[in-house]
Amino acid sequence: MSDAPAQPLIEHLVELRNRLLRGVLACLLIFLCLVYFANDIYALLAEPLLSVMPENASMIATDVAAPFFTPIKLTLVASVFLAMPYLLAQAWGFIAPGLYQHERKLLIPLVFGSGLLFYAGVAFAFYVVFPLAFAFFTAVAPEGVTIATDISNYLDFVLKLFFAFGLAFEIPIATMLLCWSGATTPEKLRSKRPYVIVGAFVVGMLLTPPDVISQTLLALPMWLLFEVGLFFARFYVRKDDEEAQA
Repeated sequence: MSDAPAQPLIEHLVELRNRLLRGVLACLLIFLCLVYFANDIYALLAEPLLSVMPENASMIATDVAAPFFTPIKLTLVASVFLAMPYLLAQAWGFIAPGLYQHERKLLIPLVFGSGLLFYAGVAFAFYVVFPLAFAFFTAVAPEGVTIATDISNYLDFVLKLFFAFGLAFEIPIATMLLCWSGATTPEKLRSKRPYVIVGAFVVGMLLTPPDVISQTLLALPMWLLFEVGLFFARFYVRKDDEEAQA
């Protein structure tokens, strides 16, 4: 059984409400601190594209309110992004009392490691994928075509890539959870490696723009992260009930 004493349902709901409010307040506080720098944050995000655009080319705003709302939207997303460690801590504080002691020791690295891997995926997209992909897009533009990207479309584009790469970098966590839950074993996953490699390139094709560079830059890390997950999954193999109780 869990180490924590049983609590009535109403107390769980009250605790859940309080933790949700703390998370919302944390995001709001960070947003209020960053909103003054909203335009600077957008300029930083747009740098990978602006650095490879032709001379005298610039980004445009096709909507009247886009110059105001687009940086605000980005700042709100950045606030949630920066508050993620605190949000994960609140989620862990809510679910931890209902876990066994050995389950807590196994899940703590997974919970907080998932946050670090998501950050790593976003950083990989920004510092590696964006410069290569945007340079490719601008280089293949037909002659006589003026490159003028809308700021709202650009934000939606990069946020999708951030989410795609952040989610892809969670593969080691998903692999370890599958083995820990007993759904599969490292040996079975290892035998399906060829299918995983093909699947990684299919996912890269679906989640990224239609160019070989972005697809490959997502598929290769997914494959390598799958291998990392296989290595650590041996520590998360489901044990028999007698061993778990011991």
